[in-house]
Amino acid sequence: MTQPGKSETAPARPATQPVQIACRNVWKVFGRNAEEFLSGRTANPTAGELAAADMVGAVQAVSIDVHQGEIFVIMGLSGSGKSTLVRCLSRLIEPTAGEIIFEGRDLLKATERELIEIRRHKMGMVFQHFALLPHQTVLGNVAFPLAIQGIDRATREARARKIIELVGLKGRELYFPRQLSGGQQQRVGIARSLAVEPEIWFLDEPFSALDPLIRREMQDEFLRLQNLLRKTIVFITHDFDEAIRLADRIAIMKDGAIIQVGSPEDLVTRPATDYVREFTRDVQRAKVISARALMRPPAPGGRYASHVQATARIASFAAQIVAADQPFGVIGEDGQLAGEVHRDTVVALLAGRDHQA
Repeated sequence: MTQPGKSETAPARPATQPVQIACRNVWKVFGRNAEEFLSGRTANPTAGELAAADMVGAVQAVSIDVHQGEIFVIMGLSGSGKSTLVRCLSRLIEPTAGEIIFEGRDLLKATERELIEIRRHKMGMVFQHFALLPHQTVLGNVAFPLAIQGIDRATREARARKIIELVGLKGRELYFPRQLSGGQQQRVGIARSLAVEPEIWFLDEPFSALDPLIRREMQDEFLRLQNLLRKTIVFITHDFDEAIRLADRIAIMKDGAIIQVGSPEDLVTRPATDYVREFTRDVQRAKVISARALMRPPAPGGRYASHVQATARIASFAAQIVAADQPFGVIGEDGQLAGEVHRDTVVALLAGRDHQA
């Protein structure tokens, strides 16, 4: 039995997994006396009230849960607040109001010393600019956060070598950043953030400065690492194609607020607002929609040209089913036949005709 869609399945949705980090009604307001402006209110300020007070609401009333082991992508246009939000989650930027819950406690109540320890031991961060130490080798860069922790040289270099091999840079331990390509430098940045074995990993547009081919390569590498390590990841991007490749769930931001949270398929097939509908309008639906969304109930005694997993995205088997003379059976998570996908339905999707999931 062939399964042409098996290698291109939608990420498993971790809705039943414990929450790794959450924020509750988080605000970041820039302006004089912003905390006093927000305190004591019975309702959230409107855009007009913010403007009248000469305030900028970079993050506004954001509440989200990020589940353990998921890739949670935050996306939006430039100025939407996504980078400010991720910096609030790690308190690189101090939120004006709200709660950020990590391991059952509010990070906003942590002392500076406690926060430093949390960042050193439990958080990894990768940003668009690699910020490698130019006078340090690859080995020195990756081992650097371990040196900050006070780990002895032999131990930290041994761990760094393992991480360097994990990201595909074995043999380049003694190279300096100037001797590496952009993609290799980004791998060093990723390795450095992984060296502390973080519980949660923040990545803010880590691939946006790379050429398209290298960017695709780094996305592949990122997914490979995630399959091995199963980290909890908050990933910032403005590229919807990148988001749908990587995300378990996506949060779309606009003007500092979260507009909708859902799987890529949810956002494309069930947009909550006209803004989300417009935001996702040009997405190739076959890359997002799964066999489950298009399947019909199985016919008694049905005959099938092949079988695909229910989570397989249509693009992964479209060519095969269009060329087939029989439908494809759809296999559910229990390993049993859950339905069937027909060629005419797939052709209609590829032709851009509206489909309601």
